[in-house]
Amino acid sequence: MNGYSDRINHALAFAAKHHDQQVRKGVRLPYLTHAANVALILTRYGCDETIVVAGILHDVIEDCVQESWTHAMLESRMAEKFGEDVLVAVLAVTKRRLDDDGNEMDRNERHADYLSRLSSADDRSRWVCAADQVHNANATLADLRRTIDPMSVWGRFAGGRTAAVANYRAAYDRLVELGFAAPIMNELRATVEQVEATA
Repeated sequence: MNGYSDRINHALAFAAKHHDQQVRKGVRLPYLTHAANVALILTRYGCDETIVVAGILHDVIEDCVQESWTHAMLESRMAEKFGEDVLVAVLAVTKRRLDDDGNEMDRNERHADYLSRLSSADDRSRWVCAADQVHNANATLADLRRTIDPMSVWGRFAGGRTAAVANYRAAYDRLVELGFAAPIMNELRATVEQVEATA
């Protein structure tokens, strides 16, 4: 991808509006920093604009359904502003709260459902998944390097270190299983291995 565009600018503004007041878990950084970092990772690998925009918006539907914005409203607005291709990519990497029968899923079920649905996702969505995992895992590593108390980092995750490490590994393994062999996978593998090596 070459440079910056109005579409990317609008995606950042849309994400900023919907993630307003949200911060990264365990730190005071605005949540938008995650969306922007995912976009930077995708841009670094030369991904097209649609993938970068989907990367910026990948958590909006998952995290921003509120009284004033329903799931359906966010989907409609996203498709209208950024196109069906972006919406499809975002929905493929959105962790659902309800299963196909309308039953509430717990955190483990949501993660398993997310990994399962990657089988029907296209490579655009898989790029977003990989970049999301790269940034999350690297952010975890950076936080661990800055603290004298690793539990202050692992305590942010339901299930602690064991669950966090398992989730990073499961996402990587699932993408490999699906035959996703984009260059970002080398970075994701190395990052997951670094997380696994931490205490």
